[in-house]
Amino acid sequence: MATTRKIVLDVLKPHMPNGVDFATALAELSPDYQVRLSVVEVDEKTETVIVVLEGKNIVFDPVIELIKKMGASVHSIDEVEVDGSEME
Repeated sequence: MATTRKIVLDVLKPHMPNGVDFATALAELSPDYQVRLSVVEVDEKTETVIVVLEGKNIVFDPVIELIKKMGASVHSIDEVEVDGSEME
């Protein structure tokens, strides 16, 4: 079974939650998730961020649901790393 190891997302988010809280919430979806967040652009009400999510087996739907719940939206999926060699 293929497993997703890394996803890079271009996300438009409001200023709140701040970057630390936003990244922490995503990381808390799974004990092995690691999240890096880089701010690319800031305007009056929003900021564009690049979110790099890495883990042993990333489940995409809960990630997207949480991003939406925090008032943000995914502009694009910029990179995906999937490992198809592991059999479960």
